Amino acid sequence: MGHSRVSAPETERDQDMQAQLCAYNTAFAELGLRFRWDERTLTSLATIDGERERIAAYIEAHHAHLLKAYSAEFLSQAILEKKNARYPVCLATRRESAASVNNALHLLRAGSQWERSSCDSDLPALAGV
Repeated sequence: MGHSRVSAPETERDQDMQAQLCAYNTAFAELGLRFRWDERTLTSLATIDGERERIAAYIEAHHAHLLKAYSAEFLSQAILEKKNARYPVCLATRRESAASVNNALHLLRAGSQWERSSCDSDLPALAGV
């Protein structure tokens, strides 16, 4: 009888991932930003050192139009302050080769359908989302 058991670290990692996603997506909604992150996005960004740098890389890749009105530093700081108010833990950086980091950034630029996090159900819907 091969019962599949989930190890405690995997459960903790999954819980941390969901808490991170919820905190970021709540921050985006509170700031009126019309985007959501999913696990794939957050995992890809985990190859970049620093939360501000991760946020800036995402904005530069997917919402560069925002940089016409705001600096990447300003947007990253505003998002991070809102995110940290909800969940101040930083997702651990996934150390990988430079090629893997470049591949992750390429995937981010290529775009994908962003899933709505389970925590979004209590948030007001944004137009165009």
